[in-house]
Amino acid sequence: MTKMLVGKVTDIDLLGSRTFRVNDTDIALFRLSDGEVLAVENKCPHKGGALSEGMVCGSKVHCPLHDWRIDLHSGAVQEPDTGCVTTFNVEIDPDNGAIYVTI
Repeated sequence: MTKMLVGKVTDIDLLGSRTFRVNDTDIALFRLSDGEVLAVENKCPHKGGALSEGMVCGSKVHCPLHDWRIDLHSGAVQEPDTGCVTTFNVEIDPDNGAIYVTI
C-alpha cells in the first residue's frame, strides 16, 4: 500500500468533492459538513456514474445518474439497492491540513 499526498483540506469546499487518478482508478474525495474527509472510488456500482458529481447528504453521496445512495464510510449502497464501492483510508495532517490517502 502507498500513502499519497493528494491536497489540502482547504482545497475542498464543505459538502464538496475533488477527484484524482491513480493508475486506472478515479478516486473522489468528499468533505462532509463536519469537516471529515473521505475517499471512495469515483464510480457508482450500478451504471458507473461519477460519484463526485453527486449530492452529499450526511455521510452519503447520491449518484447523479439514478440516485443510488452510497455510504462514504463503508462504501455500501443503501437498500433496497445493492452493491459496494471501494473506500480508501484518509489521514489529515493536523499541522497543515494536508490530505493523505492510502492506496
